[in-house]
Amino acid sequence: MGTTVLSPEIEAIDRDELTPAYNVVLLNDDYHSYDYVIEMLQTLFVFSLEQAIDHTVEVDKKGRTILLTCGLSEAEFARDQIHAYGPDPNVPECVGSMSAVIEPANG
Repeated sequence: MGTTVLSPEIEAIDRDELTPAYNVVLLNDDYHSYDYVIEMLQTLFVFSLEQAIDHTVEVDKKGRTILLTCGLSEAEFARDQIHAYGPDPNVPECVGSMSAVIEPANG
């Protein structure tokens, strides 16, 4: 939805346009395999295999990837799901989940 013109001088703005958006950003590390990241992204975010691979390559090459943009409570939930996913069973040195942060989408 966009704006609704009430008169030539007055416009109504949808509440969604006023709600700040946040990015959920996955951060790279050296303790999780591509297989782990792909599986996590498909499980938690229901990404297709192609989307999961694209994000996995991006986080590996650039150190971060924006997984989604949404409201604050949804972003916090997504970040917390990543933090709770657990260690990579295929990497003996891995002792925990990957890291993610949330940040304002317009910043």
